Amino acid sequence: MPPSIDHRPTIVLTMGDPAGIGPEIVLKALADPEVAPLARWIVAGDAAVLQMAGRITGLDLPAELHDEHALGSIGDFSFGKLDARCGRAALEYVRAAAEMCLRGEAGAMVTAPINKEAVALSGRPFTGHTEYIAELCGASESRMLLWSERLSTVHVTTHLALRQACEVDTDRILRTIELGNDAMKLLGFERPRIAVCGLNPHAGEHGLFGEEDRRSILPAVETGRARGIACSGPHAPDTVFLQAVRGAYDLVVAMYHDQGHIPMKLIDFEGTVNISLGIPIIRTSVDHGTAFDIAGRNLADARSMKQAMRVAARMASRLATRSTQKVNQ
Repeated sequence: MPPSIDHRPTIVLTMGDPAGIGPEIVLKALADPEVAPLARWIVAGDAAVLQMAGRITGLDLPAELHDEHALGSIGDFSFGKLDARCGRAALEYVRAAAEMCLRGEAGAMVTAPINKEAVALSGRPFTGHTEYIAELCGASESRMLLWSERLSTVHVTTHLALRQACEVDTDRILRTIELGNDAMKLLGFERPRIAVCGLNPHAGEHGLFGEEDRRSILPAVETGRARGIACSGPHAPDTVFLQAVRGAYDLVVAMYHDQGHIPMKLIDFEGTVNISLGIPIIRTSVDHGTAFDIAGRNLADARSMKQAMRVAARMASRLATRSTQKVNQ
């Protein structure tokens, strides 16, 4: 059942890179009669591009528009074209949405995909959506949680060279476990069962394949348990995801980007949602790119955007309920 109209959270959607599939999937997701009633939706984007996407899809924008006018003239604009202006505009939509959340005007934000190459062409140093939003929020750290109905994974590190990611840090691992535990509770898990991956094959095989697992990962797991978190590990990375899919765990802590991303995208690419942790706002996102090859052709699949919107609405509603309960205590 959708929430009462009077109790719906306000959630802002960013349009993503204007030249990508973001404008199309925003319109398609908002047209879904099961998704539309879940929140009061606001779109941060450019009206002219959304109108172009509307002509292509045959859909109107059934939501409030926060028109950023970030793209400027669209005389030579076209879908599917790498453009520095689009990279700059995409970040402007994210900035506007984050500021709305920080001011309390929205309870969550959902982001359509941006293109890192387009952002780089605009001249701005950029490593990723999550890191940029953390910077906007003044957060000193952030984590990426990938969630789906079948499997959920939170990453100790993401956009780092693998050589750097292998320099595992006990405090960072412990903080990742704690953030993942809190997020899963907000998603409705009363006491999440958390499996922590090892770094090396077979989680080090008692030191045969490296000392990182028992020197750095095991102490984080033990401290997490001492703090009341239902975590275990380090587990062999090549089997723990299968165990989680079969119901043994609610969340897997991955040590680096591909360790977590590969199983998530293999198991449920369209249904996976990217959730940012460690920041003072709720932010979810699609877990796919701008798909320039099909942009502007009415071929984009909006399932991931719809799922990201559902998850944002669920988390925002639960957080609002939690805040109300604290006030009433």
